[in-house]
Amino acid sequence: MLEITPPLGFIQMSSTVWTYIFVTITFFIYLYIGWRSRVKETSEFYVAGGGVPAIANGAATAADWMSAASFLSMTGLIAASGYDGAVYLLGWTGGYVLLALLLAPYLRKFGQFTVPDFVGKRYYSETARIVAALCAVFVSITYVAGQMRGVGLVFSHFLKVPVEYGVVIGMVIVAFFAVLGGMKGITWTQVVQFFVLIAAFLIPSIALSKMLTGSYIPQVGFATGDVHERVDALHTELGFKPYTEPFTNRSQLNVFLTMFALMAGTAGLPHVIVRFYTVANVRAARYSAGWALLFISLLYTAAPTMAMFARYNLLSTLNGAKVASIEEVENEEGNKTGQKIYHLAAVGEDGTEKPIHWINTWQLTNLIVFDDKDGDGKISLQKDGKDYAEATIDKDILVLATPEVAGLPGWIVAIVATGGLAAALSTAAGLLLVISSSIAHDLYIHFIDPEASEAKRLTVARIMILAAIVVAGYFGIIKPGFIGEVVAFAFGLAAASFFPIIFLGIFDRRTNREGAICGMVVGILFTGGYILACKANVILPFLFSEPLITPILPGWTEGGISPESIGAVGCGLNFIVTLVVSRLTPAPPEEIQQLVDDVRIPRGSHAPEAHFDESDAEADNP
Repeated sequence: MLEITPPLGFIQMSSTVWTYIFVTITFFIYLYIGWRSRVKETSEFYVAGGGVPAIANGAATAADWMSAASFLSMTGLIAASGYDGAVYLLGWTGGYVLLALLLAPYLRKFGQFTVPDFVGKRYYSETARIVAALCAVFVSITYVAGQMRGVGLVFSHFLKVPVEYGVVIGMVIVAFFAVLGGMKGITWTQVVQFFVLIAAFLIPSIALSKMLTGSYIPQVGFATGDVHERVDALHTELGFKPYTEPFTNRSQLNVFLTMFALMAGTAGLPHVIVRFYTVANVRAARYSAGWALLFISLLYTAAPTMAMFARYNLLSTLNGAKVASIEEVENEEGNKTGQKIYHLAAVGEDGTEKPIHWINTWQLTNLIVFDDKDGDGKISLQKDGKDYAEATIDKDILVLATPEVAGLPGWIVAIVATGGLAAALSTAAGLLLVISSSIAHDLYIHFIDPEASEAKRLTVARIMILAAIVVAGYFGIIKPGFIGEVVAFAFGLAAASFFPIIFLGIFDRRTNREGAICGMVVGILFTGGYILACKANVILPFLFSEPLITPILPGWTEGGISPESIGAVGCGLNFIVTLVVSRLTPAPPEEIQQLVDDVRIPRGSHAPEAHFDESDAEADNP
């Protein structure tokens, strides 16, 4: 059993009180920024006027990027899946590098407000713009649904309310500062949120590293300590395959496809791409991409460490815990609800018992459920199918629960909750703005009321944000999957719809509008249809009782291509359809082909042979 000794001393207050203090302070800061940054022009609403400094845009991009999926769910998925869970870390990190180095500077040179703007201009087609706008809405709503779930988890824990109520509270908070400030307010809020979330992740990581390995640097403790050996031994003892053994929870094919889908999806995410339009020029876009990569690495290099520490703490604390008593929950009228709360105690080697208090709140919200099936008075975490024999633990709570499991001070528990909220809210706000701009800017202004005043345009954009929050809140409540899995669906949709069109739009002058439209339609319909076929009973439970694919391919949802992986196949289909249709239909106009060449060629450059032409000396030294 792990010896739990808090390494840090601080004023003794409960974690709930600290959480109220931290959340209240940070929320007032967010709301103040939203109020001070309120805008009156659409250019400030959509791209913050294009004047955000590179380092600030880097921090805002990192906050935009590191959503609840990165902060809360990715660590939980790695902790639960071991080696195979690292596919999320590798896919998302590789995708950002791909976006920052391969696509972002060229996209910035196009100088458009939104991704549908880019598609409309590059493919000289209003139809292509409409298809791109609809794809952006589809992708963003899927993505923001995961964020609303993360917000609901945090609120449900520290306010001790059901997750559904937590989601609704989060919807109200996000709506306030997203509607008021637009991109300008969101940008400066995200700068603050980055520092909140990175501190919230690193402080418990450092404390746990010192506790378990003796090193204050988590990455060093991870590499030089013996925690992985202890986790592997625990896994083997409980009947699981070793934590560090690859391909135990996912097939090799699904690992490869999921990683590709996450990488390509990252490079096609509209809410990250639009951040490169908020700086003054291409040079600033490159610098902000570098700053963002540095900021992101702080969390992503610590995540595997945190995951392993969390797994070890959880297993060593709960396995074999004694059932001290079982309490049945009563409602306000005093009637039994049927829900049981297990009061557990950790038993030391000398027989002393220590109550485990941190599980009580999580049990009230049904995010941890115990069932002493064999009635031996102890909780067993032995392997039973894919899960534990006598416990069901929601993977999304591991980061939030780990400081409590390890007995860290209340203020650390509180700052992690505050960081989780910052991560979820920052990304949700960016996504909502994409949804708003896709409908209000790309559809309403272009096709319904081109003469609309600035005030009317802003009103439409804000109404679209509110509508999007309602839809995202619904999916946050019904929970189509764990946060990381829902976000992976969004990345798959982005990979299947945007990545091929953006990539070919920059590097293939022969790709035309017919190819782009067909590619996007085929890619997103195939990917979205497959996800729906595999998750119909979860997404629309009032219509379907089982996955639509089950009667056709029994057992496919267990052993076939997973919904998180299918975006890679959709992306390949999009590439093939786009290239084939483009070659079978007329080439783009000459000015479009020249535009593609101009975007890729640095300013001041010229043909290599000109270096040998003395009359062109001025071009050599522009």
